[in-house]
Amino acid sequence: MGRPRATKANVLVLLLATLLGFAISTQVHQTRSSGLESLREQDLVGVLDTVTQEGVRLGTELRDLERTRDRLASGVDSEKEALALARERADTLAILAGTAPATGPGIRLTITDPDGKIGSTILLDAIQELRDAGAEVMQVGPVRVVASTYFTDSDAGVSVSGTGISAPYSILAIGDPATMTAAMGIPGGVTVSVRGLGGDVTIAPLDRVDITAVVDLPTPRFATPQPVPTSSASP
Repeated sequence: MGRPRATKANVLVLLLATLLGFAISTQVHQTRSSGLESLREQDLVGVLDTVTQEGVRLGTELRDLERTRDRLASGVDSEKEALALARERADTLAILAGTAPATGPGIRLTITDPDGKIGSTILLDAIQELRDAGAEVMQVGPVRVVASTYFTDSDAGVSVSGTGISAPYSILAIGDPATMTAAMGIPGGVTVSVRGLGGDVTIAPLDRVDITAVVDLPTPRFATPQPVPTSSASP
């Protein structure tokens, strides 16, 4: 009689809390394994700023989850709340997975390459620096950047997941414009590398960035969903 009843609302809250815990543990692991002892003072300042902002974001998400938990636990329109939350979560995951367009504040980063020396490694480093600076959605040329995106060198310039692009290279990123702009100016970063190869980097902060490119998710050949375990209700 004292065992809690398993409901869709409870399972949903448990799933969201698990996802949040995974994000926090991943951030801690990345921070510990990043080799901070070898970084210079300027680089450490940039890392600290990134970690601080990530902590603020995770704290905000935690508070949102706690408010959602309280609403669902109140029993008032819990099924309706759970459905609305599920739809909101589905929209968020679609943006993160790259299957839906996205819009928001951000920057347009342009890399020129008059001498033809900028390769795939530089573009990949730029994407990583923007990710570290909190970029939530990115597009390189006509290609949406997702977890499976890859960069290779080609005769015409650079190939992004099989799509050829040429200089000047344009990267759209949605996130905090000031943070991303500052991150790209870190000593020893991409901007320095590009200028050392005869190119240049220009950044235009924008109140609105529209990222329209999407990707088609392949159907997994081997992986299957793992059902979320639920405890049966007591009679």
